[in-house]
Amino acid sequence: MQRKAYVPGVAALLATLLAGCTGGSEGGATADDSNPGQPGVATETVEPGKYRTLPEPCGVVGDKTLDALLPGIEEITDEEQREKAYAGEPTLAYDTDRKVGCRWKVESAEATDHLFVDFERVVSYDGAVSDDSEAERLFAQQVEAADLPEPVVSDSGSAASDSPSGSSSLSAGAGESTDAGPSGEPPTGAGGTPSSSASASSSTGASPDETPAEVQPRLLDDLGDEAFVDDEPGNSGPTATRRTVTVAFRTSNVMVTIEYAEQSATLGVVPDSEEMQDKARKLASQLADSLSG
Repeated sequence: MQRKAYVPGVAALLATLLAGCTGGSEGGATADDSNPGQPGVATETVEPGKYRTLPEPCGVVGDKTLDALLPGIEEITDEEQREKAYAGEPTLAYDTDRKVGCRWKVESAEATDHLFVDFERVVSYDGAVSDDSEAERLFAQQVEAADLPEPVVSDSGSAASDSPSGSSSLSAGAGESTDAGPSGEPPTGAGGTPSSSASASSSTGASPDETPAEVQPRLLDDLGDEAFVDDEPGNSGPTATRRTVTVAFRTSNVMVTIEYAEQSATLGVVPDSEEMQDKARKLASQLADSLSG
């Protein structure tokens, strides 16, 4: 019987292949597969944001504050309906640790008022970007979308003040305010009863050019880490009846948005800009305090 020839080169090739399959883990693998571009170097992670949870949105606004923002709420005679109005309606939320909100709507003889409060906790999914930095980036987009006008300088040479026209104080309960109106008392009409913020004052112009500088949409420097107020009449001309004021602010990795709208029941009367902004900014200050606490 003729034997097959033994080829040393084939055996050497097989040995090399086997060595590659079993010995590659010694020098070819990285020490940290989270950073495959730099073998042996672990990715540096940043600290998470300050806030890990969000408040209950319908409970953080106190009854006294709602009385000031929604004057018609105290006019509701049915006790069950009044309690429902105070309770508000939570918005649909799939993750209450990330985004929550609440809405209120109250009608009165003089106007219909709407209030919306939204909380968003920002989480960065990039290990090299902090939650705060991501929140700062997203808030900058929100400011850009608001398209605020250039600040108007007053005759004295200084920009309009960003301070609310009235002081804001809190009671023991979260969101409770001891001052309901700009002067520390609930706004009243000629008969001494709470009145709507609707008026035909000169501060209700339909465009920034017609509006005093102190109530123009603008950045705010006295609220959270950064903030702005936007003010939009729903329409203009003799039939104008609506105004929407938005106050948004960021504190650390939480962004808060307040939308306060009023529809006047009187044709041609636009709700007063200064009064609505004052109320919305006081609420924003209370919410910022509740987050800090």
